[in-house]
Amino acid sequence: MMLTRRWTSPSRRHRARAFCLGVLSLAVLALSACTPTPPPATPGPGEDDLTTFYDQELTFGSCVDYATSPSEEAALAIEAFECARLQVPLDYDDPQGERMQIAVLRVRAQGDPAERIGSLVINPGGPGGSGVFIGALASTGLAGTALLQRFDFVSFDPRGVAASLPAISCYTDEQKDLGQAKPTLLGTSGSWTEQDTATFVERCAEGSGGEHVLGAVGTRDVARDMDVLRAALGDEQLTFAGQSYGTRLGSVYAEQFPQNVRAMVLDGAFDPRQTNAERRLDLHRSFQRSFDQMAAFCAQQQDCPLGEDPARANQVFQDLVQPLVDQPVPAGEGRTADFGQVTGGVGSGLYDAASWPAIISGITQLRDEGRADELLTLNDNLLGRRPDGTWSNYLDATYAIGCMDQERQTPEQEAALRAELAEVSPFLDPGQDVAAGTRDACEHWPAEPTLDPPYAQDVEGLPPTLVISITGDPSTPYDAGLGLADSLGSGLLTVEGERHTVALERLSPCVNDIVDRYLIDLEPVAEGATCTL
Repeated sequence: MMLTRRWTSPSRRHRARAFCLGVLSLAVLALSACTPTPPPATPGPGEDDLTTFYDQELTFGSCVDYATSPSEEAALAIEAFECARLQVPLDYDDPQGERMQIAVLRVRAQGDPAERIGSLVINPGGPGGSGVFIGALASTGLAGTALLQRFDFVSFDPRGVAASLPAISCYTDEQKDLGQAKPTLLGTSGSWTEQDTATFVERCAEGSGGEHVLGAVGTRDVARDMDVLRAALGDEQLTFAGQSYGTRLGSVYAEQFPQNVRAMVLDGAFDPRQTNAERRLDLHRSFQRSFDQMAAFCAQQQDCPLGEDPARANQVFQDLVQPLVDQPVPAGEGRTADFGQVTGGVGSGLYDAASWPAIISGITQLRDEGRADELLTLNDNLLGRRPDGTWSNYLDATYAIGCMDQERQTPEQEAALRAELAEVSPFLDPGQDVAAGTRDACEHWPAEPTLDPPYAQDVEGLPPTLVISITGDPSTPYDAGLGLADSLGSGLLTVEGERHTVALERLSPCVNDIVDRYLIDLEPVAEGATCTL
């Protein structure tokens, strides 16, 4: 089960969990506040009945109450972080009806207030990732940079996610511990009946505030929220940086509000022309490529658990993991790990070549000890298990947002796609007959999807935007960046490397320079521009 998302890369995220308090504390002196005077916020064209929302004033204060776990509470307690709740209509066709509350984090610009450009709004990916918590971590990497001199740094939890209210809740922590919280069967083991998928929706509706909430968390609504946020921040136009799923959000915003875009960096692209099936096939081909490269790297090491011949690595790996479909192995703290959790751990490490040694160590433990403690930890870190054993609502929100963004498939279509995925990514082949028991988890969703492709095509009035695509990105393949750049008429920055996304991590001086000059000075990227990691 490969999920496209932007967190931090698994190895970096694991370290971030361990060291986030120290890193954030060291950064606090650099994140000093300046108080700008914002221009008045006004509703966008055609939004006259939404004036109340566009004219709202955000009341920023401590971020402690926005934490969803004790570890987040400690991290968000730093004074430089300030948070507020943005009021938005649950249904934009009924602005007088129920409201949602969007959790917003801000770090004030460090530089001269007279030189402040406005807000830099980010979305670090997901679609179920917390913008508040991940944004807090990401902001530390910007301390002292030109970007944080000129912009307030702003991130938010999209509707249904983390600290935004109501939050989507579909699974218990116990179900997540057991690997039962699957938003799809594609790329993993298991089977569902029609009753199973109906039960999923009933459980989600009960835990999330009703079926009407489930129908209100699609990306089109999140993009409208982001325009309300733009106005509430006092910005006449939006400056945005989105990674992974954030590129979908950015392109949808560009389609809906092109006149409100100042600048937009889209890193790790979703191709708006692709169907869900096409995107998943490309994603699995790309993960297989990364697995093969990891296996070749492993073969050069002493006692590689995948063997000395990379051509046989898929078979060796299948022999190790396919038995776990029916016989999970011990994984520490009284837990076990099954096929989906172990392959998920391997997949999480493939997001960044720096994590390949961790994958190899985990596969070695599985081979030698019959245990999967290390691979389960990699999987947990990717999917939102916290140090105290509780889980974020990442999987829940990913399921719900996906149901609103992706076209439905019949059981026959889903089974055919599942079989094709096993062919193009054999390291994820469970060795099962997938013809029976394969269904679209969204088949009983109470609302139709609102983002059928193609979208964001032939957008008029959009200023130059910047797409970044990495040649060895396993999660959002390089060609998807070409598709997004072509759709929006964007400048393209090619990055040679083996990882998923690069801009917010500030890993490359070459990338940093191009991004900074674009966001600050609106300098377009040169045609054919390339950076190397």
